[in-house]
Amino acid sequence: MERNDKILIVEDDILLNDMTKRLLIQHGYIPISAYSGSEALLLMEKGQFDLVLLDLMLPGISGETVLEQIRQNADIPIIGVSAKTDIESKVNLMRNGADDYITKPFDNQELLVRIEAVLRRSHRASGNGKVLQFKDLSLNTDYMEVKIGNIAIALTRYEYLILQLLMSAPTKVFTKNNIFESVWNENFIGDDNAINVHIGNLRKKFAKVNPDESYIQTVWGLGFKMQS
Repeated sequence: MERNDKILIVEDDILLNDMTKRLLIQHGYIPISAYSGSEALLLMEKGQFDLVLLDLMLPGISGETVLEQIRQNADIPIIGVSAKTDIESKVNLMRNGADDYITKPFDNQELLVRIEAVLRRSHRASGNGKVLQFKDLSLNTDYMEVKIGNIAIALTRYEYLILQLLMSAPTKVFTKNNIFESVWNENFIGDDNAINVHIGNLRKKFAKVNPDESYIQTVWGLGFKMQS
């Protein structure tokens, strides 16, 4: 069963984390494990996930704090996991941004059903448009909208098309010819100033929103790629 939904499991109990990971793999998901709140936030910065399975009782940074920080930077489905069974805990978690809540010890089938339901709602809400994600930078191809966190960034047509190309394959180095053929629909003729200007403008706009992060890398003698 191939689902391809990428799920971040945030659980400090190694055995439970491993068990959950095996369960998700068996049902076609792509699980990534984090064992603390700080590790979860670091993974969120580096990659894109379709859902977060978040334990609330974590060492160091609490699950509630992790939830709050994720919500400040990304609109991603989150299922809270806790041993607390009281209604107040569940209500507070939902008010703070969780999409669902499951109590420990949970039944495997119940967990799978809740994951499927939350993902189904999320996919339906996002419509047919595809969202490309890199670090805290997102690009919605349906609305032609670019954001860093929750802050929208206004781009020109060529800036948008160049960024969309780079984000379509973040680890790939795109040559000047690749960019010209994709964005301008013509072969590279040796004048790379137009590309350099647009890349420079993108960097300036990103730096105004998040000056501590780099998004586009120059690969000297080759071209450009997203900054790893």
